Amino acid sequence: MKELAIIITEMVNQFHDAFISLCGMFGIHLTDKEMHFWVIGMFGIFFFGVTHAVFTWLSKWSMTALSFIYTVTVIIVIVFAIEIQQKVTGRGNMEFLDATEGLKGFLVFFMLFLLLKMLLRLIKMLFSGRTANKSNGNARSRR
Repeated sequence: MKELAIIITEMVNQFHDAFISLCGMFGIHLTDKEMHFWVIGMFGIFFFGVTHAVFTWLSKWSMTALSFIYTVTVIIVIVFAIEIQQKVTGRGNMEFLDATEGLKGFLVFFMLFLLLKMLLRLIKMLFSGRTANKSNGNARSRR
């Protein structure tokens, strides 16, 4: 975990130095706060555009996929926040394997959820005497 944090920190530091040099070449002098405003703002809007396009496409097929992506993102943030909290407070060990085990736990439970969902769909199909409806619970119609 510590090694990953060091690698990420080094990447951010290299980007920071390159960005400052580039701005200096063009005669632009930004404070640290101004640089954060521009870099995070541009990265955020780019990431939003990509995410919006992918989620719009996915929403036509599966709300479960959207929910999974969102949940994984939140779980990753929480897992790393817990690991950082352990380092800061000294309560527990900050280890990358702790983070991966937590994520594996979510993935195992998610697979169980998918198996249950498939089983319920199969039971519904058997008792209705026809093929299972492809509806994923969206309020939208596929017509």
